Amino acid sequence: MVLEGLGKSLRDVIARIGSSSVVDEELVREISKELQRALLQADVNVQLVLEITNRIQERALNEKPPAGKSSKDHVVRIIHDEMVSLLDNGEGLVLKPQTIMMVGLYGQGKTTTTGKLALFLSKKGFSVGLIGADVYRPAALDQLQQLGAKINVEVYGEPGNKNAAEIVKNGKKKFSDKKIVIIDTSGRHALEEDLIQELKDIAEASKPDERVLVLDSQVGQQAGPQADAFNKAVGVTAVILTKMDGTAKGGGALSAVARTKARIIFIGTGEHIRDFEPFNAGRFISRLLGMGDLATLVEMAKDEMDDEAAMEQLAKNMMSGRFTLTDMYHQMAAVSKMGPLQKVMSMIPGFSNMEGKIDYEESQKRLIKFRVIMDSMTVEEKDEPNVIKGKRIERIAKGAGVTPQDVRGLLKQYNQSKKMLGSMGKDRKVRKKMMQQMEKMDMDGLQDLQ
Repeated sequence: MVLEGLGKSLRDVIARIGSSSVVDEELVREISKELQRALLQADVNVQLVLEITNRIQERALNEKPPAGKSSKDHVVRIIHDEMVSLLDNGEGLVLKPQTIMMVGLYGQGKTTTTGKLALFLSKKGFSVGLIGADVYRPAALDQLQQLGAKINVEVYGEPGNKNAAEIVKNGKKKFSDKKIVIIDTSGRHALEEDLIQELKDIAEASKPDERVLVLDSQVGQQAGPQADAFNKAVGVTAVILTKMDGTAKGGGALSAVARTKARIIFIGTGEHIRDFEPFNAGRFISRLLGMGDLATLVEMAKDEMDDEAAMEQLAKNMMSGRFTLTDMYHQMAAVSKMGPLQKVMSMIPGFSNMEGKIDYEESQKRLIKFRVIMDSMTVEEKDEPNVIKGKRIERIAKGAGVTPQDVRGLLKQYNQSKKMLGSMGKDRKVRKKMMQQMEKMDMDGLQDLQ
């Protein structure tokens, strides 16, 4: 999970507020100190920490809660808003036909990130072409070609040619039919004059819409000066931070880059090619505070489900109470593609607070077993689970290579899920929020195609 240490500390602060009998000056000062400790441990700049906690303290003591809001909810909202303001630095990557130039030093994960970005954009419906313009690292083109083959994206390169700008010029001609072209450039151990000139030559040859700097978040607060230096040299328009999973310095990198006013558009959250997500300060902080991130969860599900119509039907069934084992199967298939279960669950409000109470590894194994069991069922049994009794349970268990008790465990889980979703469907506020999110997804999809 991204910034797990900071997230746990922040959720502890929120829990402290929730369990307090009253919000008074003493409590506000204590949670300010706890916030300072949490942010400093995440490598956020000391001066920045003091600024944000002083603002939180001043607002919590002087602002009156809006009508209908409790003092506790108001203080939590203040913490959320101030944390967002710390990292909020503009819009994400605009989804449109364009040329993207990737820049960065050695060892920052630039080539891998190029592949991740290509996969993300291809899943959004764009045709993508990759140009290998790293003419110094011998294995760079091979690595890019392997990534391209993995994600079914075409790669252009010229082995042996040391003129990066010429390669890019030829690659742009080759990919004239592609909606998006991404250029992987050379790196160095430092921002040297020859690298700067090469990047300028590539930019002149490709006329990129975005110059994206890839930074390893483990450099912490040094990410800010690096972003500044690249910006002065080649005019960086956006930043992607890599290795955000489990790094103690991720908070420092995020805040340092945000302070330079550079747009952070994506974060890398692991080694797998799918461990990559758009950065949105509001959604990011909501997850850290245990408030979930339903918007990103729904978008991830939309990207990963092979059949968009099946997904829409699943959402309608979930809201209406008509939830079958077929729906559950599609749900589990989407979840398994979206990454580790812990990452997915962190996006559901309240589940982050279950830390230590859920065995995610065991739950992941159970999901796999449940899908195998459902593969052993007939279409009728999945659509009408109430017919699964006696001899059917034994037949299904035998076909799946499990025990009848395992099949009953699946049915029990299904009935619990159906009951919970039925309750959600009856809650007008929840239903309205889900429908609004679905409508927003439809509008976003239309805009992507324009």
